[in-house]
This record gives sequence, structure tokens and C-alpha cells, in this order.
Amino acid sequence: MFGKIERTNFPPQNPTMVWDGECGFCKYWIIHWKSKTEDRVTYITFQEIAAYFEDIPLKKFKKASRLIEPSGKIYSGPDSAYRSFTYFKNPKHFLHNLYHKQNWFTWLSDHTYNFIAKHRPIMFTMSKILFGKDPLQMKPYWFLILLFLAALLYFFYASAFITKF
Repeated sequence: MFGKIERTNFPPQNPTMVWDGECGFCKYWIIHWKSKTEDRVTYITFQEIAAYFEDIPLKKFKKASRLIEPSGKIYSGPDSAYRSFTYFKNPKHFLHNLYHKQNWFTWLSDHTYNFIAKHRPIMFTMSKILFGKDPLQMKPYWFLILLFLAALLYFFYASAFITKF
């Protein structure tokens, strides 16, 4: 599991999302979030900036994304994503608040994040299947896939019901 870090003594001037530049899944979602936060968040890979944060070990950056605020406060893993949503053009506070108020949601988010981090290539493929190849023009393919699966299930049960008579 990734470690959570509370603060840094080397805060950036702007909220800064530090992520793994060698991860296709990460890049896909960073491109999407960047389009939503515009210039309110700086996005930079840990490969480019880790040395600047002398009090954060490199291995911590390798384990999880970090959103570092000008106050020095650090949000780690899923909370870095949830906190970045609060910087969207139309801010989304719900998940960040839920993460800090509900232990079950914190546990679920942390374990889901850890699972995704360990399976990045397949999660990148799944993201493209469910939302399209372009993170700037996401499509709700997941909804079409869900409808297709529901239709298959319906026909399966309907045919099973008909064959009984």
C-alpha cells in the first residue's frame, strides 16, 4: 500500500500534481484532469521534480500520485485525485469530503487505488475501452457496454424462459 505524507517543507507556489510520467494510465487521466482544472493546478512528473522535494523520498513518489498545495499540505493516492477535483472549473468537493469523513470510503478508495496501481497497463486499456482513446473527448462507451450486457442478459433469460414451454 502507498504511504501517506502529511506535509513538505518545500511547498510549490501553485497546487501541484506530481505523477508518474512513465505510466500511460496516469497520463491519460492527467490529460483529462488538466482540461478540467485549466491553470489552477500544475501537473509535473515525479521524474522531473522529485529532487526539488528534498523531504519526500523518491520511493514515495513511485508508489502514488501526490497533490502538493502551497501550504505544504500533501494529498496522496486517491485523495490527490479527489482533491484535484476541487480545482475543476466546476469544483467537485463530494469525493474529497467523503474520503475524509467516511472510513469505509477511505478504505475502499485506498485499496482500489492500490489495485489500479498494480495493474496499470490493463487499467489503461480498460479506460480507453470505457471512455475512448482521447481523454479530451471522452465518450460514455461504458454506458453502451452496460446496455449491451443488459440486452444479452435479457435475451439469455428470455430464451431460457421460452424453452421451458
